[in-house]
Amino acid sequence: MEEPKIFKIRHSLAHILAMAVLEKFPDAKLGVGPVIDNGFYYDFLLTKKLSDEDLPDLEARMKKIVQEKIAFTKTIVERADALNEVEKNKQIFKTELINDLPGTEELSFYQSGNFKDLCRGPHVENTTEIDPEAFCLTNTAGAYWRGDEKREMLVRIYGLAFETKKELADYQTMLEEAKKRDHRVLGKQLDLFTFSELVGPGLPLWTPKGTMLRQELDAFIWQLRSQYDYQKVTIPHITKKSLYDVSGHSQKFADGLFTITTREGHEFAMKPMNCPHHTQIYNHLPRSYRDLPQRYAETTMVYRDEQSGELSGLTRVLSITQDDAHVFCRENQVKDEVLKIVNIVKTFYKAFGFELKIRLSLHDPEHLEKYLGDATLWEKTENDLKDLLKQADLKFTEGIGEAALYGPKIDFMAQDSLGRKWQVATIQLDRNLPERFDLYCINEKSEQERIVMIHAAIAGSLERFSAVLIEHLAGDFPLWLSPVQIKILTVSENHVEFAKKLAAEFKLQNLRVEIDDSNETLGNKIRKNSAEKIPYTLVIGDKEIASSDLSIRVRGQKDLLNISKEAFIKLAKTKIENRELAL
Repeated sequence: MEEPKIFKIRHSLAHILAMAVLEKFPDAKLGVGPVIDNGFYYDFLLTKKLSDEDLPDLEARMKKIVQEKIAFTKTIVERADALNEVEKNKQIFKTELINDLPGTEELSFYQSGNFKDLCRGPHVENTTEIDPEAFCLTNTAGAYWRGDEKREMLVRIYGLAFETKKELADYQTMLEEAKKRDHRVLGKQLDLFTFSELVGPGLPLWTPKGTMLRQELDAFIWQLRSQYDYQKVTIPHITKKSLYDVSGHSQKFADGLFTITTREGHEFAMKPMNCPHHTQIYNHLPRSYRDLPQRYAETTMVYRDEQSGELSGLTRVLSITQDDAHVFCRENQVKDEVLKIVNIVKTFYKAFGFELKIRLSLHDPEHLEKYLGDATLWEKTENDLKDLLKQADLKFTEGIGEAALYGPKIDFMAQDSLGRKWQVATIQLDRNLPERFDLYCINEKSEQERIVMIHAAIAGSLERFSAVLIEHLAGDFPLWLSPVQIKILTVSENHVEFAKKLAAEFKLQNLRVEIDDSNETLGNKIRKNSAEKIPYTLVIGDKEIASSDLSIRVRGQKDLLNISKEAFIKLAKTKIENRELAL
């Protein structure tokens, strides 16, 4: 299938970036320059320092090259000729890439002007297809060659690229809005979480307010699951490494394991996932077909050894809180169980105003070694999921190479308020772990019958989902989710006693309330409260004490809400009970 025009534009701009860098740094060694979402990058080994301050000059050089109407020409070459080409230019990384390619691989170069680069393509035919005002360079970063921290550190230069100037401008506007919504900034502003150098990077510490947010999210998920008779289970955070030898994670997931050697020499691992443990809960008793499905759920932390350069706020951490569930069922129960989980996912994300689309994540048949099981089992399982989605009239796209280690999965892609797409909930169909752990039930014929395992996560990682949600809502949480639902501001010391009595009444109705009775001016209190994004704010002074009604400031609204205390409590409790998004 031919790549779209924008792919060709972005790929061509990666080459043009390399041309500009070689103009400025003739001895630069070229890494790779792929297309990425909304743009491109290229990696370079340089003998001189390069920073973001150099980008305007490089961008100007690129625009000049684009305006020279240069053609891109593809040439297929023999391996020896390809090696001669890169070696004469002392491009050591290109030599390595060629030597690592299979002998049957077709090798090609793309030439643009006097620049020639090893590349499969495709590219634009001519730079006249590129609008010089529709791309820009954004930033630099460090990147190890081939992602190996033991190899050379290269300079990675990122760029944005679109077909038109307007598309670029619109995307840049979205990025500016995204900066304002950055969960790392709002997390600090709303006092939800923090990081400590003493604790370590990638290990967030949740404050009381942040913990309240997590608990409310988890309670919502559990409420939805309990309607389908899930049962809670609890497992330890470490395990004998042999558990993961059986599951296959030790072989396929070795780099992600935190391992521990005890003083007696026993080898343990911090759990990177919960599914192998849950198989042992299923397997600790004989199971009749009448006992199935068994549905286990647990919200617990797992631990993965990510590289420090990949850690980012809450979106990439070392300690991941999963709302994890596993269903152990018969083959003829799979469809019903999957559709129950689909209903849970839809209800959960509707509460936040997310738009959802489904991606069926399949294995990469050219790299079966990355997965557990054989090709026949994968083909059957994937076809079963396709049929299930079609029968349920659920539209989906396919993602080759996006499957889990042990099975294909239904991934839910959420579009946030800025139009960005995030992979969130997931349902995985697994026939590999039941085989590895010999999971079965006794069927109607008193025979052992192999069962199926369904993995399901609704929020997925509470850390990552919290980041997505904070940015989606710009920190304006619905009433039911807000750590503080009502803030009472006193005008002076004379009004503190009344404010405390009012707060006590709200607390008796299970409303979360705080009082600001500090000696600051009312203006300062209001400004501070606005930054905290509290849903409802009450100012208590002489006038308010004398009135039979409450005057309530509603977040995001100009007009005050004048309402009786009883009516306000009823309104608030209804919005909480229904998990309404609007105040």
